[in-house]
Amino acid sequence: MIVSILLFIIIIGLLIISHEFGHYIVGTMCGVRVNEFTVGFGPKLFSFKKGETLFALRLLPFGGACIFDGGEPISDDEKVLDEHSLPNVSPLKRAATLAAGPFANFILAYVFALIVVGFCGADLPTIGEIIEDSAAEEAGLMAGDLITKIDGEHVHLYREVSMISAMYDSGESMTIEYERDGEKYTVVLTPGYSEEDGRYYIGFRGGGEILDCNPLQIFQYSAYEIQYWMRYTVKSLMMLFTGKLGMDALSGPVGMAEVVSDTYEEVKPYGWSSVVLTMMNLLILLSVNLGIINLLPLPALDGGRLIFAFIEIITGHKVPPEKEGIIHLVGMVAFVVLMIVVMYHDIARLFH
Repeated sequence: MIVSILLFIIIIGLLIISHEFGHYIVGTMCGVRVNEFTVGFGPKLFSFKKGETLFALRLLPFGGACIFDGGEPISDDEKVLDEHSLPNVSPLKRAATLAAGPFANFILAYVFALIVVGFCGADLPTIGEIIEDSAAEEAGLMAGDLITKIDGEHVHLYREVSMISAMYDSGESMTIEYERDGEKYTVVLTPGYSEEDGRYYIGFRGGGEILDCNPLQIFQYSAYEIQYWMRYTVKSLMMLFTGKLGMDALSGPVGMAEVVSDTYEEVKPYGWSSVVLTMMNLLILLSVNLGIINLLPLPALDGGRLIFAFIEIITGHKVPPEKEGIIHLVGMVAFVVLMIVVMYHDIARLFH
């Protein structure tokens, strides 16, 4: 349990620090004053001041903040904001500062992907086995075929094939492009529905073919790794917004801690090298996830604030600060309520 807690704190700490440092470094480069850079919430455990910025470590490791001057949802009317306050820098500098946090998460994910791919290689989208009497068999697919596209979407990893198959629910035909003996082919098939499993199947299994990447391929397939997790996150969010996934599919800090603990217990028998690489892979997923969620155009998130910066860039007019502040405040309240609901579901799952 102690090891699982430490692993969770390390992972969530890296996610928070990278995100907030992205905001901090680009914000300071753009001339924005940072009042406080804090990791965690609650009482201060440790703090120091450098220049005009207070750096603080707080008790609860469930978040953090890079607090810019004038960046509060509702500013104090008596406070005088100068040219180094967030609302008063150019909209381009404000947009760069706001976008830097999510993009820092993507950079962190790519750095760890380089390590994971360098040690583990990449899972190629090669067919290993054709299921008897399946759509794949009927279409003429064979073991050893390398899948390159599905419905026009490029495929580089077998997990991409698995993701597309798992999320397919239309019952319509699917176009698969593949290579066999150096030749390119295209087939159109309709995945078969399994009443027992309640989902569609294309009709083949992956062959577990792992590419031992050379130095250039490590950079290439690490990019494919990030692309995969981006697609996975976006597709999952679309299913959530369209009602195909329920609220129980969401997880907060408690759910993340449970995943870290379960993953550690599952991988521990294979040794510490497997534990470290698996935790890195989990961090890649969570970092990409955090980056994309923060770019959603919702109030209180970085994406919501970016919308107001883009409005000013396009129209040349700033949305009145008091109106923008109210919108973000409402969004923040809604976000807190959502987190409470998610935490309730996380805790309820622990007792089932």
